[in-house]
Amino acid sequence: MGEFEVHRVRFFGLVPAGVRCLACQPRGTRLALARTDGAVEVYNFAVNYFQEKVIPGHDSRSVEALCWAAGDRLFGAGLNGEVTEYDLARLCAARSVDGCGGPIWSMAANSNGTQLAIGCEDGSVKLFQVVPGGIEFERNLDRRKGQTVQRIMVNYHVQKVKRECVVWSIAFLSSGTIVTSDSFGRVQFWDRERGTLVESHTVSTSAVLSLAVSEEEDSIIVGTSTGATYQFQLLPVKAGSLEKRWVRTKPFQHHTHDVRAVAHSSTALISGGLDAQLVIRPLMEKMQKKSYDAALRKFTFPHRRLVSCARKARLLLFQFSQHLELWRLGSTDETGKDGEVLPLCRMPEHLVQLKSKGPEHIYCSCVSPCGSWVAYSTASRFHLYRVQYEGNGVSIKKVPKMPKLLLPAYQLQFSSDSSSLFVASARGSVHVLQLLEPGGCKHQHTLRPPSGSPEAVYLLASSADGHWVAAVSGDWAIHIYNLKCFKHHCSVPTYSCAVTALAIHPVTNNLVIAYSDQQLFEFSIPEKQYTAWSRTVQSCGLHRVWLERDSPITHITFNPKNPSHILLHDIYMFCVLDKSLPLPDNSALLMNQGTLKQLPETARKRQLHAFKICKKFQPLLFADLLDENCLVMVERPIMDIKTQLPLPIQQKKFGT
Repeated sequence: MGEFEVHRVRFFGLVPAGVRCLACQPRGTRLALARTDGAVEVYNFAVNYFQEKVIPGHDSRSVEALCWAAGDRLFGAGLNGEVTEYDLARLCAARSVDGCGGPIWSMAANSNGTQLAIGCEDGSVKLFQVVPGGIEFERNLDRRKGQTVQRIMVNYHVQKVKRECVVWSIAFLSSGTIVTSDSFGRVQFWDRERGTLVESHTVSTSAVLSLAVSEEEDSIIVGTSTGATYQFQLLPVKAGSLEKRWVRTKPFQHHTHDVRAVAHSSTALISGGLDAQLVIRPLMEKMQKKSYDAALRKFTFPHRRLVSCARKARLLLFQFSQHLELWRLGSTDETGKDGEVLPLCRMPEHLVQLKSKGPEHIYCSCVSPCGSWVAYSTASRFHLYRVQYEGNGVSIKKVPKMPKLLLPAYQLQFSSDSSSLFVASARGSVHVLQLLEPGGCKHQHTLRPPSGSPEAVYLLASSADGHWVAAVSGDWAIHIYNLKCFKHHCSVPTYSCAVTALAIHPVTNNLVIAYSDQQLFEFSIPEKQYTAWSRTVQSCGLHRVWLERDSPITHITFNPKNPSHILLHDIYMFCVLDKSLPLPDNSALLMNQGTLKQLPETARKRQLHAFKICKKFQPLLFADLLDENCLVMVERPIMDIKTQLPLPIQQKKFGT
C-alpha cells in the first residue's frame, strides 16, 4: 500500500438528525425517509439501498408524515399545517396546500393512490383528491358533526391506571380488524363492527410508538420508545388449522433511542430512530437462499460528501445544515515509524464559521484547492466568498453581484487551478463561472446534455488540465463536456445502477466510476470508450467480498506519483487499488492491511493482489490525498454522536 503521513481528523462535529417517518413505495422499489430537521431522503432498494435523492430540510417545514400516491409521487405533511408534494427530479418542495386544520400529524393514501387523508390538530380528518399537478380538497370529516360510526375506548381495559392512554399508531386491515399501538406498551387488535377487543399484546413497559403492516397483511412491525422493534405474524393456531392468531417474535434491539418510524417492505422490516439510524432487517422466510440480500443493513451517515478539501492550503470545509466551518490542519516536524502517533507543533485551527441566514438548509458547499474561495447554495440563494489570509488572521468577504442562476445548486466543484467554479443545476445542466481577482465572478457558459434531462445533476468531476468536466444526473446518465469549446464531448454507456462517486485521472484523463452495486469502471475520455483494464475487470469479475459490501464508495482520488494507483473509500474502509497488480479471485483473502502484516512473508506474497484495504479509520466520512506522501482522514466515531444525543428512556435493570 505504501506509507503515508495521515492527518486523523475527529473534530467534524456532525450529529445526524433523527428519523421521524418512513414510507415504502407500494409495489415499488423506493423508501422515503423524513428526518427531524425536515430533510427528506429517498433510498432505492433495487440499487443496493443507495440514498439516491436528498431534499435538505427547512426550519419551518417539519415533516410528521410521508406517503406515496399515484405511483411515484411523494407527499409530506407536518406542523406547518400544509400538505407538500416533492419534486424528485429537481429535489425540492414543488407545491403546498393548506390543510386548514392546524398542524398535521398523520397522512395516508388509499389503495390506488388517488386520495389522501390527513389528520389535523383540530381533530378533523380531511380528504384530498390526487390530480395531475397537485391535490384538490374533497371533503371534511369533522368528528363534531356526528359522522362517527364507531368509538373504541382503549382506556376501558386498563384497571387502576389514572393516566390517559395515548394511541400512537393505527392500522385498518381489509378483514375489518383495527390494530392500535399505545402509550401503555400494548399492540391491540379490535373488531371494527362491534368495537370489541380481539387480542392484546403487551410488548413493552413504555410506549409503542410506531406500527406498519405488510401489503399481504400477514405481518406487522412495531417500534417502541426503548429502541426495540417487534414483528407480529399471522400464523395458524396449529398445523393445518384455518384458525389464525397473531404471534409476536422476540425483540430486535438495533436502536438506542425512540423508534419513531417503521415500514414493512415485501422482503424486509425497516426501522428508524432518534439515534439517526436506518435499520433494514431482511425477512429470511422471503429469501430464496442465504445471500447478500439477506444481510442486516444499518445506515447512519448520508451517502454523499459533507467535507471538501483545499489540498494546496491544507484546509477542510465542513458542511452542517445551516452553517459551514473552515479549519486549517495541524502540522508536525517529527518523523516516525509505521503506526506511530507524531506530536503536533501546530494544532488544528478553526478559521471561519459561515452561517446561512433564513430557514433554508444548505444543499451543497465547496472550498477551492487554493483555499481562497468558498461557495455554498440553499434552495433560493447561491453564495460565493473570497477568503484572504493575512499573517495570523483570516478575512472573508462575500462576492457581490452574483450571476443569476437557476437555483438551487445541487453540487459544486472548483477547477484544479481555482480559476473556475462548476455549478450543478436542474435538467442535467452545469453552469461554468469564471473567478476574477480580487473577488468577483462572471458566467461563462451553461453546459446542457444533448437529449435533455428532467433530473438534476448530483455529481461532478473535473480534470486537472482544465479540459474536461463530467456530470451525473438523477437518471444516472454520465455526460462529459469539453471545456475548451464548451461542447458536449460524449456520454458514458448507460448502466443499471446509480453512480456513487467518480473522478478524472490527472495524467491519463481516464474517468473512474463507482456504482451502487460496487462495480468499478474506467472510461477513457479522449478515446470515448472503456479502457482495457476496465474490460479486464468486467470479464474477470471483482472479488465476492468486495461486491457484498453494503456501503457505497463516496470519494475517489489519485496519487500522481503512482499513476497506477486509485484511492477510494466508503464509510468502513480506505482502499488503494493498484492497477499494476492482478485482480484477486474469490479464493484469495480480501483482508485488510493490519491483518496482512501479521502473516509470514511467504504468506503475504501469496496474497499479493490489486486491493490494499485499510479498516483502521471508522466511520470514515472523507479521505483525500494532500500530496504524494500525506493523507487526510475525517472520522466521526459513533460514540461521539451518542454523547450528544438526548438520554434514552430509563430502562429498569435486572436486580435494581
